Amino acid sequence: MRIGLFSDTFPPFTDGVSTSVLMLKRGLEKIGHDVFVVTVNPESFKYKEEDNVLRIPGIKTGIYQYRLTGLYPIKAQAIIKSWKLDVIHTHTEFGIGTFARIVARKLNIPVVHTYHTMYEEYMHYITKGHFDTASRKFAQYLTMFYCDKTVKELIVPTRKTYDLFKEKYNIQRTVHIIPTGIDVDRFHKENINIKDVETIKNELGLKKSDFVLLFIGRLGKEKNIDFILNNFKNLKKQIPTLKFVIVGAGPYLDTLKEIIDKENIENDVIFTGRVQYTQIPNYCHIADIFVTASTTETQGLTVIEAMSASKPVVCANDESFKLVITDGQDGLFFDNEKEYEHNILKLYKDKEFRERISIQAVLTSNRFGIEAYARSATEVYKIAISGYKSKSIIEKIKKIFKRK
Repeated sequence: MRIGLFSDTFPPFTDGVSTSVLMLKRGLEKIGHDVFVVTVNPESFKYKEEDNVLRIPGIKTGIYQYRLTGLYPIKAQAIIKSWKLDVIHTHTEFGIGTFARIVARKLNIPVVHTYHTMYEEYMHYITKGHFDTASRKFAQYLTMFYCDKTVKELIVPTRKTYDLFKEKYNIQRTVHIIPTGIDVDRFHKENINIKDVETIKNELGLKKSDFVLLFIGRLGKEKNIDFILNNFKNLKKQIPTLKFVIVGAGPYLDTLKEIIDKENIENDVIFTGRVQYTQIPNYCHIADIFVTASTTETQGLTVIEAMSASKPVVCANDESFKLVITDGQDGLFFDNEKEYEHNILKLYKDKEFRERISIQAVLTSNRFGIEAYARSATEVYKIAISGYKSKSIIEKIKKIFKRK
C-alpha cells in the first residue's frame, strides 16, 4: 500500500503529534508499506526523495513553535501525484490538513484522519484569554466539521477522545480507537548507554543519592506543572534528596520560574530546555519517578515512553491515561494533593513496590509497539479504500445516466 501522512509537525520538531507520525511511518514501513510525508518547513520548499518527506513553507501560529501553511505549490501537488497514493492519512485539521483535502479531492484518494489535539484547551494562546466561551465553541465547530464531514474514516487514540466525539460533539459516524505506537525498544534499559545517562546527570548537577522526579513535555499552562511545583516543598521535607527535572520548553516557563522563586525551591528544580527526541530515552533514565498532572492529553505518549524505560508513573486520574495504566499495577493515579504525595512517598519508601511497578510498566508498554500501531491503522485504511472505491463507482454510474 502507498500511504501519505500529512502533518503540521514532524521531526526535527518535537511534540506528541510529531512523534506519533514518525512512529506510524516507521511501523508502516516495517510491515512493508511505502510511506510518504507532507509537512511544514520553517524556511523554504524542500523535498528529500531518499526519505520521501516533502516540506512546505509555513508561518508561525503563536502556539509554541507550531507553523501552519496556506501555500500549496503546484510543484508540491505534482510531486504528491507522482507518489500514486492509495490513501491519505491526515494528522492535523488545518494547514497541511486543508492541503490534504485539496489533493485528495483532485486525485480521488480517500482520507483517514487521526484527531490528536483538544483544541478547546489551546485557544487561549490565540485569543490571549479574551472571548473564551466563543473561541471554544468555534474550535468545537471546526473540529466537528472537519472530522465528521471531510474525511472517510476517523481515528482517535483513547476512549476519552472517543467519548468527546460521541457524547459532547454528538458525532454519529464510526470512530476507531487506535493508541499511538512507540518505538519502545529505544527506551529499554539494555539499549541505553549508561555513560550517556551519567553525563546528563553530571551536566544537570544530579548526585547518585538524589531521588529524581521527571516531567517531559511542553511548558504550557494546560500541562498543570504548577501542581507538581506547589507540592514539591512539602515532599522535600520528607525526602531530603528530592529533585525535580523538567524537560521541555514553552510559554509558561516564566510563570513556572516565578512559582519556584515563591516556593524557594530554585536549588532543587532543574529546567533542561528543549531536548532532541533522540536524547529522550537517556533523560528518562535519569529519573526515579515520572510525574504529570496534565488532564488535557489525548493519550500522553511521554507516559508510555517512561514506562518503557522502567519508570513508575504517577499521573492525574484522567481518562487519557487509563488506556495505558492500571492503578497500583504499572502506575499510580491521584485525584488530589494528598493522594499525589502519598504515591510519591510510597514509591520512595517501598523499594520492592517500586521495582514491581517498574517491571510491570515495561510489560504494559510493550503492547504499544509501532508494529501493532501500524497494523491497526492499516485495517482502517482498507476500510476507507474499499468504501471509497465503491462510492466512486456508484457516482460515476450516476453521472453516466445523467448525461443520457
